[in-house]
Amino acid sequence: MYQGKDLHFVSMDVPYPPNYGGIIDVFYKLKAFSHFDVEIHLHLFGFKECDVDIFKKYAKNVYFYPIHQKPHYIFQKYPLSVRSRDSKLFYERIKSLKAPIFFESLKTTFILNKYSLDDYPKYLRLHNIEQNYFSGLARSEKNIIKKALYNIESKKYIDYEKIIHQFDEVFTISKFEQNYTKEKFNKGKFIPVFHGNKEFQLLSEEGKFALYHGDLRTSDNRKVVSFLIDVFKEIDYPFVIASGTKEEWVKSKIQNFDHIKFVKLKDFDHLKELFGDAHLNVSWSFQESGTKLKIINALFNSRFSIINKNVIDDEVISSLCTKVSNKSELIEAINKLKDQPFTVSNEYINTLEHYLNNKLNAEIILKQIFSKL
Repeated sequence: MYQGKDLHFVSMDVPYPPNYGGIIDVFYKLKAFSHFDVEIHLHLFGFKECDVDIFKKYAKNVYFYPIHQKPHYIFQKYPLSVRSRDSKLFYERIKSLKAPIFFESLKTTFILNKYSLDDYPKYLRLHNIEQNYFSGLARSEKNIIKKALYNIESKKYIDYEKIIHQFDEVFTISKFEQNYTKEKFNKGKFIPVFHGNKEFQLLSEEGKFALYHGDLRTSDNRKVVSFLIDVFKEIDYPFVIASGTKEEWVKSKIQNFDHIKFVKLKDFDHLKELFGDAHLNVSWSFQESGTKLKIINALFNSRFSIINKNVIDDEVISSLCTKVSNKSELIEAINKLKDQPFTVSNEYINTLEHYLNNKLNAEIILKQIFSKL
């Protein structure tokens, strides 16, 4: 459909393996874009040990740039996560080919502070209201130095977000972000999160345990795990905490509770096995975070999902979940659902497979980008 059309696609990190929220959205969006024969020129900040051929399936050119986190950047006006993604070579490659630029997150936009790209159509995938995200990390963080750095980063983003004025359109990952950018910058189009699921996995009506999974390197997720352990102390039902990190930390907290287990995640296939056995999936957050990808994966691949309001602000998706707001409501929901057979309607399945269809949502973005050319 867009054969011969060029697009600069700029990612804040190397999106492989797609193993955390933001990068999962990047990877599966890239993959969906490639279905439309766009000539993608892929610019990746960060280095990881991965096969470049993975990206050459989807992009004509693949370029890598280092992230320079130099100590003196802390004293500059730009957020460290923006300032560290600076590359003259990146600018030279952009200037060598006149094409629209698709920026993943504000973190990739430092180039716009140094060079004039007024004649380039520019689009932004907004992954967070960054000042809210970093202030949330600061509230959950116990390390004093990290807490201070997160607070500084948050304050810098308050001023930095004015750069959003430079974009032709902003594609938000949550309704909250859409409302925010519409009110403040008069732009913002909500596009649901991109993910690796194609169809709903029909399972038996009963699972074996409640499941929480997450990256425990983040302070909010560690706070959630402590909270959920406190919840399941009061419930006689098996509870599995799955993560690729912080195994000893979790085990030290659950050593006196035989019905609470830690499982070290190997990969997404391992997680899908756990989804297949789980009867309940508990997703929780102490900071407003738009849509957590973990809930999308659970809805496609498992049974009941219990959430609080911070996990998702898209009513279409949250309507498929059981919503609670505090510890007592969560305990009540678990006790109610743990013995209840899981059944789904055609409407439930259609919502997942059409509303959250990667290809259809990619087409919406590409139409917006290329309709003005």
